[in-house]
Amino acid sequence: MTYRVCFVCTGNICRSPMAESVFRARTAEAGLDGRVEVDSAGTGGWHEGDGADPRTVAVLESAGYESDHRARQFHASWFARLDLVIALDSGHLAALRRLAPTPEDAAKIRLLRSYDPAAGDDLDVPDPYYGGMDGFEECLEMVEAASSGLLTAVQQNVEGAAV
Repeated sequence: MTYRVCFVCTGNICRSPMAESVFRARTAEAGLDGRVEVDSAGTGGWHEGDGADPRTVAVLESAGYESDHRARQFHASWFARLDLVIALDSGHLAALRRLAPTPEDAAKIRLLRSYDPAAGDDLDVPDPYYGGMDGFEECLEMVEAASSGLLTAVQQNVEGAAV
């Protein structure tokens, strides 16, 4: 059985494709290829069909990640096939909870930084879109820091389902 994770930000061109690339690499390193499917989407469809922001691509590639991506909008019907929906900030969390058809679907939604013990109460990954490269680099640091804890949680679910 495949465990499905979808990262969600606003337009699906900055934060969520970054998180998707990083987490896909983490799952591959952990030997979970074929057992975990990683995807991303936006709460809005403004950028549907577009590639990731060039600054996202540059930061990912300089850190050794792949960055093939086409933006798309998250739809409520997706909850039925997803195991975990990861919001990049509290605004996305609220939007996704409004979209969730059932309480069970709403329970699948988590903030990415909730998987980073060092994040404390600051669980939002700030939107780097209107700033410079330093914002994208900071975003990558936050995504990488949270990905370890997220990987541990996903591994526990995948290994628990295999038993």
